[in-house]
Amino acid sequence: MIVLLVIIYVTFVSLGLPDALLGSGWPTMYQGLGVPMASAGIISMIIFGGTILSSFASGRVVRRLGFGLTAAISVTMTATALLGISLSGNFIMICLWAIPLGLGAGSIDSSLNNFIALYYNAKYMNWLHCFWGVGASISPIIMSFALDEWNSWNLGYRIVGIFQICLAVFLFATLPLWKRVNKIETDEVDTKKADISFKKLFSLPAAKETLVAFFCYCSVEVTVALWGSSYLVTARNVPASTAASWIALYYGGITVGRFLSGILAIKFDTKQMVRIGVTSVAIGIAILFTPLPSIMMLVALFFIGLGCAPIFPSLLHETPTNFGSENSQTMIGVQMGCAYMGSTLMPPLFGLIATKISYHALPFFLGIFLTLMIVLLKISNKKLKSLS
Repeated sequence: MIVLLVIIYVTFVSLGLPDALLGSGWPTMYQGLGVPMASAGIISMIIFGGTILSSFASGRVVRRLGFGLTAAISVTMTATALLGISLSGNFIMICLWAIPLGLGAGSIDSSLNNFIALYYNAKYMNWLHCFWGVGASISPIIMSFALDEWNSWNLGYRIVGIFQICLAVFLFATLPLWKRVNKIETDEVDTKKADISFKKLFSLPAAKETLVAFFCYCSVEVTVALWGSSYLVTARNVPASTAASWIALYYGGITVGRFLSGILAIKFDTKQMVRIGVTSVAIGIAILFTPLPSIMMLVALFFIGLGCAPIFPSLLHETPTNFGSENSQTMIGVQMGCAYMGSTLMPPLFGLIATKISYHALPFFLGIFLTLMIVLLKISNKKLKSLS
């Protein structure tokens, strides 16, 4: 199982790589493409729209293909899409390639999260998302390097696409190792019970509150990822190439935080980990409100990333306990779908707000969704506690 865990972790590095490319490269991309700055929201909506669809379908996909083949096909789709974007010279082509980029991420994301939640303890879940953060931290650096050395955002996408092709080849070569996983899944999870309907799933105690909390969380995380660089450029007068590298610190905060969360999870339970994360995010947002020098935005981004670190994996890891292991694959798929709905809808909404009002609205926008998430989690925890 150790070899398999390594494969899963490497796969999550690949999932993180594309996520930061658009936000870090967009301040340069939109000028060459001849589109408004807010158009990044359209691309983001298409990517996450595809991810939502594949997340909701993840239960059926994994039962039909198995974990290994799902991972291999998913990475192949994202690799092809990234190379397609790197060869695109207009906005429409990028939008078309965004479709397979989104579809390639959803099934593997939700299925591997469920597998770790079922068969490993909380520290491994945090470290799983730590490896996502490794990929998300590396890609802004790659984009910054491509912009500084070659003044080419296309090259940034191409480098990441080539890496993902290599990973896809590796995953296809290791498919025999996943046969054991498929047997474990078949033996330990009743597939008939796993086919719970969405209607029954939504009727479970605290389900609705939990799902909306996932929506709010990703609204915060992805809005910072997509518009953080633009916020630094327009509201804080940071050069575009510098802003791209500073966003890497945000993802670095997520990565470091998830590594530390894996250690802290040995001592603290998941609810405590979520509270620690929420506090750190609140501190980071509070710094954004201040008129401090631009360099302090590095601190703000790091604290927000550090706080985001334990929230998502901790909430996912609680799923089998809160809603039953027989429901966990479908529930995690729906949770991921709701999370991606937040990722899809709210960053474009902020782009519209920023265009009509100002990019200075970013901390207000983030603060609203953080507060709503806190309230929903309190209600959810109260309902679940009353059942125990």
